[in-house]
Amino acid sequence: MQIFITGIAGFLGSHLAERLLALGHEVAGCDSLIGGELINVPADAEFHQHDCRDFHAMTRIMRGSEIVYHCAATAYEGLSVFSPAMVMDNIVSGSVAVFSAAIATGVRRIVFLSSMARYGAETPPFTESCIPRPQDPYGIGKLAAEQTLRTLAAVHEVEYAIAVPHNIIGARQKFDDPYRNVASIMTNLMLQGRSPYIYGNGEQTRCFSHVEDCLSSLLALGLTPRGLGEVINIGPDEEFVSINSLFRRLKEFTGFEGQAIYLHDRPQEVRHAWCSSDKARALLGYRTTRTLDDGLRDIVEHVRRVGPRRFRYHLDLEIRNARTPRTWAERLM
Repeated sequence: MQIFITGIAGFLGSHLAERLLALGHEVAGCDSLIGGELINVPADAEFHQHDCRDFHAMTRIMRGSEIVYHCAATAYEGLSVFSPAMVMDNIVSGSVAVFSAAIATGVRRIVFLSSMARYGAETPPFTESCIPRPQDPYGIGKLAAEQTLRTLAAVHEVEYAIAVPHNIIGARQKFDDPYRNVASIMTNLMLQGRSPYIYGNGEQTRCFSHVEDCLSSLLALGLTPRGLGEVINIGPDEEFVSINSLFRRLKEFTGFEGQAIYLHDRPQEVRHAWCSSDKARALLGYRTTRTLDDGLRDIVEHVRRVGPRRFRYHLDLEIRNARTPRTWAERLM
């Protein structure tokens, strides 16, 4: 089949493209390169450098595709309360343009990559039956995109599925972006002999998903009838970790001998967030094959191989005040 992936130069999109190509499909995709890197795009994939918000460009480059995976996102949950216009524009306008172009060009199925941010203030473990209570513009935008997709799919009789991966990690994750990817940020700093920053007391808890474990579920959503019309959490629900514990594990893997620097809590950060994956197990055959430590080692090995980098403050802060994290306002990294 001809399959189109938005965000194909990004972490998840590039891994998904590789897997689809290996299965014999024709793959094309786009990326604005805000958060992706051209080197990530598989050689056999057709690449277009376009922003998802450009409906006319999306219509032109999607033509002939049967399935669209919408992976592209300015995935800046924490930043979204300080740059809400930029994040909401990309998440909402970009998603709606992609969905509209896909339907206009006769795409049969759309798989949308949403976010655990949709659950927000709910009590974990988050299940798909929870009433979404997003706490930041990023989560609000993702939920709005989901609701738009449902409406358009119903009107125009297009198949769809909504995947909710959580905290995906592994090799090729962007590590020089100061606004996202806590494990990669810590690794980049520690391999430079610099102390990482932790917001609050570091007892926030998360579950991290190895990218390889997410792919089988995404392939099932795109290539089989399983999960159509559903919202499905994808990721492990059996290995929780605090940010403090994450730091201690990365100290071991990097050989860093210093200590973390603690800063004020980040506004609107969800303290405890993990999902139930029972639905993914039942419908998609999801199972965990990689541990958290496997994912962290992959990140460390990748950063060592590529070489630590200077952080790029490539996005503007729209709101600067006393609540803006110092790591961003003062460019501490």
